[in-house]
Amino acid sequence: MAALLKTILDLLVTIVMIIVLCPFGILFGIPSLLGFKKPLSRIVYRIARMWSRMIIRYIGCTVTVRGQENIPPTGGLCLVSNHASIFDILLLLALVNRPVGFIAKRELAFIPFLNIWIFLLGGFFIDRKNIRRAVKTINAGIRRVKDGAAVIVFPEGTRSRGQGLLPFRSGAFKLATQSGVPVVPIAISGSYEVFEKTRRVCAVPVCVTFAPPIITSDLSAEERRKRLADTVHDIIAGALNQPPAVS
Repeated sequence: MAALLKTILDLLVTIVMIIVLCPFGILFGIPSLLGFKKPLSRIVYRIARMWSRMIIRYIGCTVTVRGQENIPPTGGLCLVSNHASIFDILLLLALVNRPVGFIAKRELAFIPFLNIWIFLLGGFFIDRKNIRRAVKTINAGIRRVKDGAAVIVFPEGTRSRGQGLLPFRSGAFKLATQSGVPVVPIAISGSYEVFEKTRRVCAVPVCVTFAPPIITSDLSAEERRKRLADTVHDIIAGALNQPPAVS
């Protein structure tokens, strides 16, 4: 019963904070879309980062971070991560340390307040069932990263929910290969146990590993088309198999 009450309270706190901070995000986010993008986008990101860090601290998870120095601080960037849990988004917002958007599935566009935050952070909603719309979304993302933005992609296409690292979708790397920006592989372990494994919020240890960036502009067209996805998959799989850090 205590675990259930804690779960309900944690979820309520998370939802309330999303709603309370939303007006502040809109205050700075809308002007950023009207031409004052870079300075105000950082304010929007800092609000979202503050929220994510508060929630992680409130839940009580111990977070181990490896390779955070591998994230380029400026310039277009594609971060590619495994995706086991909704908690992954909180972790990445808290740890990337630069404004970052997400390629999110279209269904999230219909969730109140969350859809506003994804939009304000520079994210995109992709409709995988409509090829024409999906291509249009990817092209918009390519333009965004060429302009210096950082975007997170979950190439598995859905949350793995404890099934291990799933195969990558072939189109997930077009954002990087067609823009020529670096790719930073990310491995997140332990996030599935935070909530989705038992449907109870648990203060479990999680680990986030940022691998060294892959410079896609140095790859041949064939390597970008055929090998990049396999290379990133192997890097993430290897990081997930690393032993936990000794405290």
